[in-house]
Amino acid sequence: MSDLPRPDDAPGEPPTERPSTTPPDAPAPASASEVLGAALGGAARRAGLDPASGKSTGHVVWAAMGGWRGILESVLPGVVFLVVWTATYDPGTRSGNLLLSLGLSVGLAAVFTVVRLVQRQSASAAIGGLVAAAAAAALSLWTGRGEDSFIPGFLTNTIYGTAFLVSALIGWPLIGLAVGFLMGEGTAWRADKRKRRVFFWLSIAWAGLFAARLIVQLPLYFSGNVTALGTLKLVMGLPLFAPLVAVTWLAVRALYPRREPDAKTGDE
Repeated sequence: MSDLPRPDDAPGEPPTERPSTTPPDAPAPASASEVLGAALGGAARRAGLDPASGKSTGHVVWAAMGGWRGILESVLPGVVFLVVWTATYDPGTRSGNLLLSLGLSVGLAAVFTVVRLVQRQSASAAIGGLVAAAAAAALSLWTGRGEDSFIPGFLTNTIYGTAFLVSALIGWPLIGLAVGFLMGEGTAWRADKRKRRVFFWLSIAWAGLFAARLIVQLPLYFSGNVTALGTLKLVMGLPLFAPLVAVTWLAVRALYPRREPDAKTGDE
């Protein structure tokens, strides 16, 4: 019966095909892990942390810190605040010149941001640092306590540390999500026990860094020792960040060794 012509087909001509009324299958929506992995991977790539780039460990660590300019932008405002506070510290009132210390620190961060904007360079990191410095200064001026300018940093360390720890414990370490996107394998790494183990411990290490900052600095905050608190914040900043970036980079590169190009074809 299926071979008989339809009533509206011309005699002696094959049956005409009618377009299907069934809509094509829509692409499956991206999962939450894929969206998060793409966001983390994109941020890592913009920071120069792409394992597929073949760059040296030193180059990657330097890029992650932002080079000389990035180091100055992240360190100098804190140094200025610490120096001015210490220089104007009055043992009688147990306080330094809060307005001057914060004003010079935030002003320097603003100068860095303006210079980047004038030179039409990427200013997202500088703007973020300026906003954070301004918020910390506003909080400190509102309470009149120099140590309160460190509260935003405590919140940031708490959020980042918790995210790394929880992601590792539930089997979706943030390091793995970022690397999976960068290496083009999505979440396929979860089927590899070795990769899962390495990504787990790397995420635990990052969570440990943020936790260590809180463990060491919070007692100084509650004691009101601004000079020691500012000093340790600087010491536990880039000096600890850089080595952990290097360890993370080397561990990931060991999981994804580069293939040598074929001598005949030149293909990898």
